[in-house]
Amino acid sequence: MITVFTCEDQFDDMMTCIYDAWASRLGHSNVRLLTEPLGTPELFCTYRHVDAQPEKAESVVRTIRQKISRRAFQMVCRAAMSDQDDKLDAIYRFLNLGFYVGASVTDCLQHPAVMRLFELDRKVSNEAHYFKEFIRFASYENRVLVSHIEPKSNVLSLVSPYFSDRLPSENWMIIDDGRRLAMVHPADQECYLTSLSPDEMRELSQKPDDAFVDLWKGFFTHIGIRQRYNPRCQRTMLPLWYRKNMTEFQ
Repeated sequence: MITVFTCEDQFDDMMTCIYDAWASRLGHSNVRLLTEPLGTPELFCTYRHVDAQPEKAESVVRTIRQKISRRAFQMVCRAAMSDQDDKLDAIYRFLNLGFYVGASVTDCLQHPAVMRLFELDRKVSNEAHYFKEFIRFASYENRVLVSHIEPKSNVLSLVSPYFSDRLPSENWMIIDDGRRLAMVHPADQECYLTSLSPDEMRELSQKPDDAFVDLWKGFFTHIGIRQRYNPRCQRTMLPLWYRKNMTEFQ
């Protein structure tokens, strides 16, 4: 009988779930960890929902840093941002090995648990890198720069430091439409993450009256060389699913 520990798709919840799965002493091969919402329940499995407990989450984080390494903790954080269904179980298997071999676990690339975590980490990092290039801002009436994105992974916290460094004296906001989250940056202050209500999302989704939008569209249209139009190469450099919220493709 497999015991499936489940939790909300939030970092503290996931760390608490790892703590409870480990403390259950059911055996690593007899437990599995999943984030909610769940699909169809499987036969011969019992399910245990876990709620976030800050002290347990802090204990797991502290243990990862002390017994494995800070690099391993950073990899775990990025993997936790992934949209893959098996990410929590992959983190658990990675930590199970990491607590045994220590900091050298990140060099055990031939191990399936390490390989899977590297895949999750790399996918999230690559997606964040793409959005640093593809994010487009539009100015609203109150002089706030707003950008809408729909990433597969929860990359807001990875993308925001890039724009905080380049737009430190601007009021800007990057909104994750799918998760209804926003990274808000007041001018000359630290940015912070907040959730948005349906009314706020509706208001912020209105088309802005920004003259630079038309200028950018015109520049994009006229800079291209029609004889060298190559949609296959363009899709390689700029996949279609990134284009929904890019100004030049609207």
